Amino acid sequence: MPSKPRTAVGDDIPPGSGVIEVHVRELGQLFNSMDPSPFIERDLDVDAEEFIVSWAGEFPDDVPLALLVHLDNTTAIPHQARLLGGAVRSYFHHRAELTQRRLRQLFRRGRRSLAIGLTVLTGAILLGRWLEYLFRDQAFGELIRQSLIIGGWVAMWRPMEIFLYDWWPIRRERQVFDRLGASAVRVVCADDAVPDHSPTGAAATSAPTAR
Repeated sequence: MPSKPRTAVGDDIPPGSGVIEVHVRELGQLFNSMDPSPFIERDLDVDAEEFIVSWAGEFPDDVPLALLVHLDNTTAIPHQARLLGGAVRSYFHHRAELTQRRLRQLFRRGRRSLAIGLTVLTGAILLGRWLEYLFRDQAFGELIRQSLIIGGWVAMWRPMEIFLYDWWPIRRERQVFDRLGASAVRVVCADDAVPDHSPTGAAATSAPTAR
């Protein structure tokens, strides 16, 4: 019995790419079924996006990414498969823009919080010194001053958290979206042989299943 011809459409996967493999019965599983937008403008399914993004983050930053979709269709690939690459790249490009907007909003909030924190800290120090002078002959004068200073530094907690810790995970997320927005996307029948293009000699092989 003659072997079935391979069926594959989409981008060629460059050698050395970090390949993320997804196995679905139909391409609709990759997208939000509640989204009424045209195919190329739909949002990805939450589980599919989480799976793809989590694997993308496992590859080094200098490795180009590629998405390889195994489709359970051994006879032909539907027309939507030819549009899948554009749909996926458009989605992650949009996600990168939204993430960059979140980052700008976070820094804007951080600058406002910093201004408020510095104002409170300065006021607490000045008020503490004045009260210490006012109660210089009483033991609790120093206690009041130290309490105000501690309160002033507490007001600095939020801006310090933003500028030291909160921004870099968002920046990292945006970088992953940028890389996925430029990734190669290829669709093959599930029974087709898949060449190994991953930098470590093994591609990601787990995949989401339909609900």
